[in-house]
Amino acid sequence: MDILKALKWRYATKKFKADKSLEKSKLDIILKAANLAPTSSGLQPFNVILISDKNLKNEILPIFRNQIQISDCSHVLIFAVWDNYTKERIDTMYERIKEVRGDDHSLLEGYMDRIAYLYTRRSSEINFNHAARQAYISLGFCMETAALLKVDAAPIENFDNSALDKSLGLDLKNLKSVVALCLGYRDADNDWLVNLKKVRKPDKDFIIEIDNVS
Repeated sequence: MDILKALKWRYATKKFKADKSLEKSKLDIILKAANLAPTSSGLQPFNVILISDKNLKNEILPIFRNQIQISDCSHVLIFAVWDNYTKERIDTMYERIKEVRGDDHSLLEGYMDRIAYLYTRRSSEINFNHAARQAYISLGFCMETAALLKVDAAPIENFDNSALDKSLGLDLKNLKSVVALCLGYRDADNDWLVNLKKVRKPDKDFIIEIDNVS
């Protein structure tokens, strides 16, 4: 499937087949796409929480304002970001880079020191919002990959973040949930959105080309 055809095929699924599980091979590819997504300075300031247990999905359903996709889908991914950038977290990534690349790190060390200096002087709110934007890049990679694999997906933002963090123990890990992604297969017979045409701005109204700013 070519990428544009896949993106036209996908939609924010409203009703999943509760009895159809996502194949592990496809799930692994989607998760790997999440991990391979680019992030600012390569820091990956978030984790992906994977939930497949039916009882747990039912338990957190009220936190998601009873949006039935949570309980019916095969897997739920929770994107949970660092509550703040710290020197320890940045140093951990720096050590991982050194371990993987195993080459001269003199230039990288200076760069990472500057990153730590700048980030740790910003407010926790600014840093949290910055980290959240990195997680959304990864979310986009997941959704595109899912579409290419003919896996249905539904992103969900409308939930009680603090309640979810406490329920899953994310607050104890200094993580904050920002968005969830439901994965599975559409129940085409019971989804009101499945056959509606996709509505987007025409390219002429969407793309603003600037040739000269003088």
